[in-house]
Amino acid sequence: MSERARALVLAHGWNATCYQVLNPGIAHWFDPAGDAVVGYARFGRTRVVVGAPVCAHERLEDVARSFEADAAHTGERVLFFSAGARLERIYAMRGDHCLVPLGAQPSWDPREWDEVVRTKASLRAQLRRAANKGVRVRRLRSGSNGELHEDAPHATGPDLRAALRAVLDEWLAGRGLPPLQFMTHADLLDHLEDRRVYLAEREGVPVGFLLATPVPAQAGWLVEQWPRAAAAPNGTTHLLVDAAMRDAAVSGAGFVSLGLAPLSRRGDSAGHEPPQWMRPVLGWIRAHGRRFYNFDGLEGFKASLQPGAWTPVFAIAQGRRFTPSMLRAVAGVFSGGSPEWFVARALAQAAKQEMADGLHR
Repeated sequence: MSERARALVLAHGWNATCYQVLNPGIAHWFDPAGDAVVGYARFGRTRVVVGAPVCAHERLEDVARSFEADAAHTGERVLFFSAGARLERIYAMRGDHCLVPLGAQPSWDPREWDEVVRTKASLRAQLRRAANKGVRVRRLRSGSNGELHEDAPHATGPDLRAALRAVLDEWLAGRGLPPLQFMTHADLLDHLEDRRVYLAEREGVPVGFLLATPVPAQAGWLVEQWPRAAAAPNGTTHLLVDAAMRDAAVSGAGFVSLGLAPLSRRGDSAGHEPPQWMRPVLGWIRAHGRRFYNFDGLEGFKASLQPGAWTPVFAIAQGRRFTPSMLRAVAGVFSGGSPEWFVARALAQAAKQEMADGLHR
């Protein structure tokens, strides 16, 4: 992890995605003034930015312009993904960029979470179901070196990390897609310095965990992961979210997000719509891609927790038209290479799994 980039994120990080600038595989560009960092990944001749530049609010437009100029110098273009309201307002007033909605992000004021639980009978039922099955959640302490600790004398840091990785590996093995990259890097267990870790156990056996990532300038948190083992009872994820929300409220946080719901149409997109060519593409992905990624299920789960707000998530691209090559660049950074090869791998993985299931039956 770049300590220089981390210091800037902890000082100025405002977007829910700000800490993901520090994720593995993200390149860093520092403004010549030394007071700003941009995290990005390349696909072809496109730099896809993690959110927006991390800097003081009044410097945002200048830093974004400077980064675009640096990219132009090397013959590259820039695309900001999940840029956040501050940068979106800047570019919405200009005619030389286009804003395209690609999903929505739910958020809560954790201080109101107790009222959500009180008024949502189905949520209370899920929490009771997991608790009655013996699931217990506790927060683990992460040291300055990212090592995990707990108060119980029988467990050590390395043992805890190995237990979490076992849950993660089992969860990834059951997914329909190969692991994604960019802002959704699967294995963050070696990068826990500032994150909060919540462990769900049943009879002392780990069955799930949750990672919460800081959003320093908003005194908030992004819930970045919540993998669970196949043996986890229903309601385990709800218990993990409940623990993170209540902990955030106690610590004085005023903002928690569960991250992007891809392709969600919730939230006010302020008149910005995908171009005509893109609408059937997104519709097809949502309708037929659930074999690999349950878009509706993820959105439905987040909506069931009654968020206080849904904020549309935009891609901001240079030029007045969002082109197929721009969408391919977004897919490319998330797939870690050729999107076509990624789809082929996913289909092969699905065929292998179905064959194994058939033989088992």
